[in-house]
Amino acid sequence: MQPEYQASSRRQDVKSTGHCGTTLLDKEHSPIDASSLYSMSPICPAPLCRQFWKAGNYDSGLISKSSSKNGTSFLSVHPKFLHSNATSHKWAFGAIAELLDNAVDEIQNGATFAVIDKMLNPKDGTSALFIQDNGGGMDQEAMRCCLSFGFSDKKSESAIGQYGNGFKTSSMRLGADVVVFSRCMKNRKLTQTVGLLSFTFLTRAGIDRIVVPMIEYEFMSTTRKWTSTCSEQHFVNNLSLLLQWSPFSTEEELLKRFDDIGDHGTKIIIYNLWLNDEGKMELDFQSDPEDIRISCDAESGKSCSRMSVSDLHLANTLRYSLRAYLSILYLRIPGNFCIWLCGQIVEYHNIANDLKYREFILYRPHIGGGEEVSVITSVGFLKEAPLVNIHGFNVYHKNRLILPFWNVAGSSVNRSRGVVGVLEANFIKPTHDKQDFEKTPLFQKLEHRLKEMTWEYWDHHCGLIGYHATKKPRAPSQASSESGKKHATAKRKNYDHQMEPEIQKQKAGIGVNRPDPEPIQNTGLSVNRPDPEPIQNSPATTITSDSEDQERVLLLKENKRLHASCLENEKIEEEYTAKITSLRGELKEAQRKYRRLLVQSAAALLENSKKEHTVIVL
Repeated sequence: MQPEYQASSRRQDVKSTGHCGTTLLDKEHSPIDASSLYSMSPICPAPLCRQFWKAGNYDSGLISKSSSKNGTSFLSVHPKFLHSNATSHKWAFGAIAELLDNAVDEIQNGATFAVIDKMLNPKDGTSALFIQDNGGGMDQEAMRCCLSFGFSDKKSESAIGQYGNGFKTSSMRLGADVVVFSRCMKNRKLTQTVGLLSFTFLTRAGIDRIVVPMIEYEFMSTTRKWTSTCSEQHFVNNLSLLLQWSPFSTEEELLKRFDDIGDHGTKIIIYNLWLNDEGKMELDFQSDPEDIRISCDAESGKSCSRMSVSDLHLANTLRYSLRAYLSILYLRIPGNFCIWLCGQIVEYHNIANDLKYREFILYRPHIGGGEEVSVITSVGFLKEAPLVNIHGFNVYHKNRLILPFWNVAGSSVNRSRGVVGVLEANFIKPTHDKQDFEKTPLFQKLEHRLKEMTWEYWDHHCGLIGYHATKKPRAPSQASSESGKKHATAKRKNYDHQMEPEIQKQKAGIGVNRPDPEPIQNTGLSVNRPDPEPIQNSPATTITSDSEDQERVLLLKENKRLHASCLENEKIEEEYTAKITSLRGELKEAQRKYRRLLVQSAAALLENSKKEHTVIVL
C-alpha cells in the first residue's frame, strides 16, 4: 500500500533532540552542508575500515562542539562513540544475545517467537543479519529512545535489559550499520516507524555528531492508507538519507520490510558486517545452513575433524556455534515462545538434565541490611564423565546465562573433572555486556563457595565414575580453639545451606574432610574406600569442638540407619513388585479360562435349544 507524503495536521515540524545525544536530521537546523547529505548514491558505500577493532582509528578532521539554543548549551556525541561504546562486547555471539534479550523481554507484551537469519543486501549482494520478533513494537518516541543513549523503560523485575544501552552496543558490534522497522498499536493508533543508525553514513559524511534519520507513518482508518506524521520537508530529507545509506533504494522496497511484521513487532537488519583480523567475515553463514558460526579454526586452533569428545561437547561448541549457545541461553522458556535460527527452531536444552548423581545445595548469602536470599544449586557429574575433561558452573541472572561452565576450581588437578553445576544468581549484578559479573565482595564469596561445593562433591562421589574416593585434609588453623569455634559458627551462619545427606556429613566435619565409610549409592560400581582415619589434632590446633565430634558421630549413625532402612524398603519393594507381577499373570490366566468356559457354555445352551425347539435369549 503506497503511503502519502502529506504531513499530518496533528504533528508539524519535528525539532532536533540534541539533549539525548541523538537527533532527527532537520535540514533547516543542521549545521552541515545539506547538499552533501541529501545527494543520492547508486550504492551503499562500505565503512572506512571493515575490521571492527580498527574501525575506530580514523581522523574525521572534526571536533565535537557544544551548541547553544535559547541560552541553553547542548553537548553532542561524536560518531566515534558508537564504535568505542560497542567495544564492550568482545564476543560477537554476546552481541546477538543482547539483541535477542529485547525479544524475550517482549514476551510480556505477547511475543511468541524471535527469528534470527541472514539476508542479502539488495544493493551490493553482501550478507546481512536480521532479527525479528512479534512483540509490542515501538512508536516513533520509543524508537528515538531505543536509538538514543541511556533510555530504558523496562521496569519489570523479570526484564533482562536495564541500562538502555544494549541495542547500540550490540548492533554496532556486529556491523557498521543497522536499520530498524517497527509497527506498534498504541492509544488506538497504528503506526510504523523506520530508523537508521549508520556508522558508515556518519564517517563518510564527516558529521561531528550522531544523526539518526527516521520516518513514521500512521494508518488512517478513514482512507485505509498509511500517511506520514511529520512535515513534508522533514519527511523528504529523512527518507532521502534512508534510501541513500540503507540497503533499499526505493520507498516501496523499504516499506516492503513491514509485510511479514503483522500488526505489531520489530525487525532489525544489520549490514556491512564486520570482518575479523584475517579479512574474513566474523559471522560464518556458509559452514552450516542451519546455523550461524564463528570460525571453528579461529576458536579452537584445530580442525573440526580432529576434535576430541571434550571439544565436541556443548561447553566448547557454544563458543563458535550460535545454535548451541542459544539452546542454553535461557534457564526457562515459556511453552508458547520459540526461537527460530536459519529456518529451524532452536531446541531448548536444560544443562541440569545432563547431570548424573545430581544433588541440590541450598546457599544463603547475606546481601546487606541483614537480608538473606536463598539460591538452589544443582550439582552433579556430566553424563559423559569421566570421558570429558569439562567442569564448572553455569550461572544465570534473571533467567539469562551470564557465565557458561565457569571454572571456579582450576584445572591443575582432577579434583573437579566432570563436576558441573547450574544456579540462578539474581543477587549479584552482571556487567554491561552480560558476559560476566561485577567483581563485588558478594561475587567473590559466591566464587569461593562454588569452589568448595565442587571439591566437596568430588570427594564424596568421585568413586561413582571410576576414581578412588580420596580426601585432601585442610590445613589446620593456628588460632585458638575458642576463636576456631567462633570461625566455625560464623561460617555455618554465612552459608547456612542444606544439602543431601552425603554433603551434610562432610560439612559437619569442618576441620578435615572425611571419606564416607558407607556406600553413597547402589550403582553397581566397585568402589574401594579407605577406612576413616583417627583425628590426632591437639585442642590448640583444631576448630572442631567435642560437641561437633559428637554431632558428626550421630550424623554417621543416623546415615547408617537410614541407609539400612532404605535397603530394607528396596527389598520390600522388590518383593511387592514380584508379587504384583505374579498376580497379574494369574489374573490373565483366569480371564482366559473364563472366556473359554463362557464360549463352551454358550455352545452347550445353543445345542440344547435346537433339541428342544426352544428359543433361548442370552
